[in-house]
Amino acid sequence: MRAVLQRVTQASVAVEGRTVGSIGCGLLVFLGVTHSDTRADADYLVNRILLLRIFSDETGRMNRSVQDAGGALLVVSQFTLYGNCKKGLRPSFDDAAPPEQARELYDYFVECMRRSNSAVETGVFQAEMKVSLVNDGPVTFIVDSVKKSNGNNL
Repeated sequence: MRAVLQRVTQASVAVEGRTVGSIGCGLLVFLGVTHSDTRADADYLVNRILLLRIFSDETGRMNRSVQDAGGALLVVSQFTLYGNCKKGLRPSFDDAAPPEQARELYDYFVECMRRSNSAVETGVFQAEMKVSLVNDGPVTFIVDSVKKSNGNNL
């Protein structure tokens, strides 16, 4: 499971011209699921994202989590995070999980985020979405559950 985190001052997602999710200060989370992902991967990412200290404290140092900062989360499914552009000019999406598996893990991820008492908004799974954001910093990180065991992750 892979997430791209963008610290934002505001973000929203629209489907067919209608805003379906919107937050102020917080994190925009683009979430991708691959074939081998399980609920354990989702649990890892939820915990990591909620505790990652990427918000500034009173001295300007990244020392606060999204929860410490009172930030919200906007979670958007994005299978293209598992796009492979190494061969040819058309990306391959073979590494992305099939929609049924991805939806189950996406829904589980969102449910876990909501249980954290953080404000959570979402996009619409498998919809054509328009995402708007104001990146704060800019600050962007990639968190990947596959790398959690070998020390290469955040």
